[in-house]
Amino acid sequence: WSVLAVVVALALVFFAGATSMVVIPSTIQVFAWCMSFVLGVARFKTPLLFIAGFIFMFVTGGLTGIMFIAIPFDQQVTDTYFVVAHFHYIIFGAAVFPIFAGMYYWFPKVTGRMYLEKPGQISFWLIFAGTNLLFFPMHIVGLLGMPRRVYTYQDGLGWTAYNLAETIGGYLTAAGILVLLGNLVVSYRRAIPA
Repeated sequence: WSVLAVVVALALVFFAGATSMVVIPSTIQVFAWCMSFVLGVARFKTPLLFIAGFIFMFVTGGLTGIMFIAIPFDQQVTDTYFVVAHFHYIIFGAAVFPIFAGMYYWFPKVTGRMYLEKPGQISFWLIFAGTNLLFFPMHIVGLLGMPRRVYTYQDGLGWTAYNLAETIGGYLTAAGILVLLGNLVVSYRRAIPA
C-alpha cells in the first residue's frame, strides 16, 4: 500500500504543478485580450459579443481551475460535478464561443451576404445566459457532493432545484444555437449584400 500511496501523491503533485504552470500564460493572454478592448476601437457587433463572452467564460473556468492547485481541495471535488463545471466552462465557453464569433465574422466575407444583426445578438444572449445557467449550478452541486458518472440519484439530496436550472439552461443554449443557425440560413437566402 505504501507504493500505491506514493504513486497517488506524485500524481497529485504532478497535476497541481501542471495546473499552476498554465496559470501564468493564460493570465497574460487575458490581459492582452482585455487591453485590445481598452486600446482598440471596439464595436460590439455580434462577433465581438461572442468574443467578450468567451473571455468571461475563459476567466470563470480558469478561476475554478486555479482551485485545483490546492491538493486537499482537488481531492475533495474529484469525481464531483465541480470538475464537470470547470471542464465545460473551458471546453464550451472558451472553445465554442470563438467558433460562433468566427461564424458570424466570416459569414459576410465567405457568402457575400450580411447576417441579420438583431437575431445575431439575440442568439448571443440566449447562448450566453443559457450556458451560464447550465454550467454554473454544477459548481454548487459539486461542492454539495453530487458525484459525476452516475446516471440517477436518490430524491431529497438538495440537488433538484440546481439540476432543474441546469436543464433550463441547456434548453436556452440549444434555442440560442438554433437562432444562430437559423439566422445564418435566412441571411444566406435573403440577398442582402455585405
